[in-house]
Amino acid sequence: MTVRIGVEEEFHIVEVETGLLVSRAGTVLEELPRPTFTTELQQATVETNSGVHASLDGLHRDIVGTRRRLDAAATAHGLAVVAAGTVPLARTADILPTPGRRYRRMVDDYGMLADEQLICGTHVHVDIPDRNVAVRVMCEVAPWLPVLLALSASSPFWLGADTGYASWRTMLWQRWPTAGPPGCYADAAAYDAAVASLIDSGVISDAGMIYYDIRPSAHQSTLELRVCDACPRAETVVLIAGLFRALVTDARERLETAGAPACTGRHEWLRAAAWRAARAGLEGTLVDPRTRHEAPAAEVVRGLLARVRPALEGAGDWATVRDLAERALADGSASRRIRRAAADEDLLACTDLAIAETRGDDHPRPRPAAGPARHIASPARTVGP
Repeated sequence: MTVRIGVEEEFHIVEVETGLLVSRAGTVLEELPRPTFTTELQQATVETNSGVHASLDGLHRDIVGTRRRLDAAATAHGLAVVAAGTVPLARTADILPTPGRRYRRMVDDYGMLADEQLICGTHVHVDIPDRNVAVRVMCEVAPWLPVLLALSASSPFWLGADTGYASWRTMLWQRWPTAGPPGCYADAAAYDAAVASLIDSGVISDAGMIYYDIRPSAHQSTLELRVCDACPRAETVVLIAGLFRALVTDARERLETAGAPACTGRHEWLRAAAWRAARAGLEGTLVDPRTRHEAPAAEVVRGLLARVRPALEGAGDWATVRDLAERALADGSASRRIRRAAADEDLLACTDLAIAETRGDDHPRPRPAAGPARHIASPARTVGP
């Protein structure tokens, strides 16, 4: 039986004319149904929730249809939506938190950390009914998550400046006290005890604030991937979802054979590997989980494909995932495409590119000649080791 998957996507709300991030999520959400479309911490962000799917084709249709509805709702108000880790043009002082007790507490407790939460991610859920199994799978899968991050990298710019990173969202996200690699736990009771201890410490207020790269859902019988940037192309989301499902399937089979995760208890290299993926995307070297040494990104991605090929074939996903992965390697990361558009024109042009890819267009729509231009605030830097 094929394991089911679902996706949560976060989208920035920008003004079409200026490309600026704006606090207009409420306007966009007015005529859209819950819980498919919902709020996030900041009023500049909308979250969507897919249905649950057994096939990647069904997931793709769902994502594309949901994006079209969201785009139509935004366009009606002179706005647009962007699926990317960050948008190039934003002013933190202009963005307001979403009303509500939980969000208000987060702003009060975390200060500028919450104020600068102008980032969007892609979250993938894979069904695992047994929570004990989900916790043990988490440790087995964790070494490969930086590769999925590299595939998703889409946030080279922050507040008008080129950061030199493929995923600056990762750098912002990892400032939260519970972000990063999850660690290993013997069972669900041990994991839940660790979460309860963090809540008792006062550092977080609830289990929903566990921001590990991967976690068992607090409300569903799923394992949730949280490490990835939001992805302009829907096809990238499908690629990541297919690979994550295959990693989970592969890990479950390995655990049934070995009886315990292949864990050394040393996880500092996982954070380092995530940093490398955030720095380089697909355009440099990654840390190969098989050797813990650097290797070209294409080599590491193909190594992941080889590892999970039996699981992909078992789900009927091999051809789709292989082709999407090869396209991703040929085209480069979204971060590379965004940075190239900025270098060729300006930051408004790369915002237009991200808008177009989010709605499924091959190219940005023509902009009126009188439209404003926004230029890079600091010299562009190339991504390197």
